[in-house]
Amino acid sequence: PEAPRWDMPMGSEHGALTYNAQPFRITRHLGDDLNGIGGMNSDLGDPVYAAATGRVVYCGIPGPGWGSMIILAHRVRNQQTGELEVIQSLYAHLDSMNVQPDQIVHRGDQIATVGTAFGKYLAHLHFEIRRGPYVFPGVGYADSALNCLSPERFITEHRSAVVEVLSAAVK
Repeated sequence: PEAPRWDMPMGSEHGALTYNAQPFRITRHLGDDLNGIGGMNSDLGDPVYAAATGRVVYCGIPGPGWGSMIILAHRVRNQQTGELEVIQSLYAHLDSMNVQPDQIVHRGDQIATVGTAFGKYLAHLHFEIRRGPYVFPGVGYADSALNCLSPERFITEHRSAVVEVLSAAVK
């Protein structure tokens, strides 16, 4: 499905009540590590929301460093060409997953809860945005950005609505 609007996957409206503990490309990191403002394990079990309308293309445990992971595929209109392209959003280190492969989810649907990758880390959401249709869990760190994009920048550029018309805070 086409995903014309995007929001942050955690916290309240506009991603409030969260902070980015490890941003994209700092120490070769391929995503953003989102935490609740309490830090430590205070966000364990907090809801994780679909950042945009999409289809579940992966839902599983790809390896011990990832814990549970969900990948959604979205169709997004390229801002330069107007053509639709495939963008993926990846959610990892999850405690629980509330979706099934091939399921369609909508922006703001709860898809999971924040976890610890089975105790490997303090609770947080590892969140990536990737360009391309290739479904592969991949690696969380690399010397180049590969097909990953800055999640924070991508969502800011694809909100497609002024603040006054964005959805109300999730309760």
